[in-house]
Amino acid sequence: MRQSGPWVRAAAGAMLLGPDGVPAPTVFAEMSALAASTGAINLGQGFPDEDGPAEVLEAAVRAIRDGVNQYPPGRGTPDLRRAIAEHQQRWYGLQVDPEREVLVTAGATEALAATLLALVEPGDEVITLEPFYDAYGALIGLAGGHHVTVPLTAPDFLPDEATLRAAFSDRTRVVLVNTPHNPTGRVLPTEVLRTVVELAERHDAVILTDEVYEHLTFAVQHVPIATLPGARDRTVTVSSAGKTFSTTGWKIGWLTAPPALVDAITSVKQFLTYVNGAPFQPAVATGLRLPDAVFAGIADDLRGKHELLAAGLGAAGLDVMRPDGGYFVIADVAPLGFADARAFCQELPALAGVVGVPVSAFVRPERAAGYRSLVRFAFCKRRSVLEDAAARLAGLSDPSRRAGRPA
Repeated sequence: MRQSGPWVRAAAGAMLLGPDGVPAPTVFAEMSALAASTGAINLGQGFPDEDGPAEVLEAAVRAIRDGVNQYPPGRGTPDLRRAIAEHQQRWYGLQVDPEREVLVTAGATEALAATLLALVEPGDEVITLEPFYDAYGALIGLAGGHHVTVPLTAPDFLPDEATLRAAFSDRTRVVLVNTPHNPTGRVLPTEVLRTVVELAERHDAVILTDEVYEHLTFAVQHVPIATLPGARDRTVTVSSAGKTFSTTGWKIGWLTAPPALVDAITSVKQFLTYVNGAPFQPAVATGLRLPDAVFAGIADDLRGKHELLAAGLGAAGLDVMRPDGGYFVIADVAPLGFADARAFCQELPALAGVVGVPVSAFVRPERAAGYRSLVRFAFCKRRSVLEDAAARLAGLSDPSRRAGRPA
């Protein structure tokens, strides 16, 4: 195979291209395979192991039985687009035209892909925070963009303002803001978002947001950047149903943006998946219209699961960094004598029967030093699973369990 082309840019952007030019599997695939081969509890990959609201699932079954099984409209079913517009108004006071300012996509990933492919010319700069979800680097590479990152440093995982300002230039085309953030769980403060808007205005950049964890926050409220002064006309807001309703396999996402941006993105999206998920679209519309108490209950349940797992990690002697929301908690394994989180994750199935993911997998090699001993654990699992995992992890506090292990 020719060792050049878009696939090489994608693999390199996701930090998966080996020195021999052969793409490596993602860390999620690697750790999931390790869990499967050892029988360990898989807290590496971020997907729930139980279903979401019954009303949402029943609506999908009903749609299938009612014959909603063929191509939906290219921009999404009218009712789902209305439900998305209602959602933006209900939760954030944003007025969105469901006909011209909403696009339904195959999950948030397609929304991000279509936006970057539509707007980024070869050589344009795209800014993200770092650590970053690996798909960001891959998609920026596919678009031919130059990936510029702004580090979030432990334990607060907030960007330094001077570094953020220095990241912008006249070549900046898009700034991709992920909040609540994966993998750190940080909800970016409003003052940071205001700085992003100011810089995007100054450099005439588009703001692209990934807000898939918007309803899964704990003590901190999520503020969409599109609600801030100056942001609305240059912001593409992306979200999805998968995380909120525990339906990650349905791949129903969406974006809202001004009409000109939606038109541009649609012109690319229609040649990616074309359309998707016909019977799931009315089900997601049902979910978006559920009472506030249902959304609060989902977040409260997840908060309790975080506290359960965090207690086990703390009992193991790890330094636990509390997230503001999302599916994940980060812990520092250095107190256990491990300097390398990847090595720790590879040994963890034998040490405790659990699998996690090294945070360094979300960071470029030149910046990995600041994250080398950090591990991401997913708590979006059944309580019984987390109780088992917490008990297993707590056993790491026994030094005899780690005897002979390299630091």
